[in-house]
Amino acid sequence: MSLASAPVRTAETSVPLLPVLAERWSPRAFDPVAPVDEDKLTAALEAARWSPSAANTQPWRFIVARRGSEAFDAIVANLMGFNQVWAGSAGVLIVAVAELVDAEGKERRWATYDLGQAVAHLSIQAHHDGLHVHQMGGFDVDGLRRAFEIDESFEPVSVTALGTVGDAESLPEPLRQREQAPRTRLPLADIVVVND
Repeated sequence: MSLASAPVRTAETSVPLLPVLAERWSPRAFDPVAPVDEDKLTAALEAARWSPSAANTQPWRFIVARRGSEAFDAIVANLMGFNQVWAGSAGVLIVAVAELVDAEGKERRWATYDLGQAVAHLSIQAHHDGLHVHQMGGFDVDGLRRAFEIDESFEPVSVTALGTVGDAESLPEPLRQREQAPRTRLPLADIVVVND
């Protein structure tokens, strides 16, 4: 499936959003042979680099692994459940790691929040450039820690699959059905608990 034929899954929003936000979605079906353009990958990583962080500490690190590399295979081996079924088709897998403790041993309380912002920026830039991402929490933290010799002051928080959308028919059930289901979110009234 080419980028031009990627399904449009625009969100139904209460007010208009930037198209890159309204059209962003997280596929599981990735094209298993399409390479990821290196400039677009670099742009996504640059977007993460320039995201905001508490006191500009930038408490994030990324393990970037391209399909076919040993690092990619190590990440796939540490995915859990259905994630192992589909994520190996992505062009790139990225482990997002938070620096929980600074060099002096002081806790970085906002590190995971800041890392989340960095990955959000990465995903929006990638979508803007015609790529898609799917973030996962289902992985073996200790397995990734061992595979990449991640120091105890750092914590693997998520794995992001990045690449070109593939054919949903390539997915087994129930993943195929989930891939094609309408996008939904809780209404604003349920998530804005005070709006004074």
